[in-house]
Amino acid sequence: MALDPKIRINLDRSRVLLIDDNPQALEALNSMFRGFGVRKQFKCSSGAEAMQVVKSQELDLIVIDSSMPDMDGYDFVRWLRREAPDISKFTPVIMLAGHAARSMVEKSRDSGANFVVSKPFTPEVLLQRVFWVAKDERQMVVAEGYVGPDRRFKNMGPPLGMKGRRKDDLSTHVGAATAPNMDQSDIDMLMKPAKVQL
Repeated sequence: MALDPKIRINLDRSRVLLIDDNPQALEALNSMFRGFGVRKQFKCSSGAEAMQVVKSQELDLIVIDSSMPDMDGYDFVRWLRREAPDISKFTPVIMLAGHAARSMVEKSRDSGANFVVSKPFTPEVLLQRVFWVAKDERQMVVAEGYVGPDRRFKNMGPPLGMKGRRKDDLSTHVGAATAPNMDQSDIDMLMKPAKVQL
């Protein structure tokens, strides 16, 4: 999906938190967002450092790497959705994943991330996902086992260990990887909201 050249979105006043333990990757993200026009960026190399920023700043977007040594992206997003200050709990999150296996995409979704982008990616792909997050109209869900954007999708089964409501519900358990990583368009389709018919 190419960006529509007629669409003008001003990211000048956006406040973005970038989290990656790799200094080169963090600097590349910083450069991309500067190129997108984002002036106010907070760069963190650990989940603990990022938690302090979330507690002290109002943010418009968080971009985090899924794999970090002290606190991975999944744990950070679960903390954000459940324990962060109320003003920050529903800040949109784009998860960056080095491996785009279906199980990793589902883990990102189930932790409460809004979208997943697989590495390596181009600035255009990242900017498209930023626009998607800006236009995302999914409601936020607060439940005992999940906090985040509504993750109900057409043709998806009930959570693992839960009995489905329909006779043709499929299990969401995927087990070990049996196929190569998905490409970005497959990931996007998995994360794209769809109307649920009850």
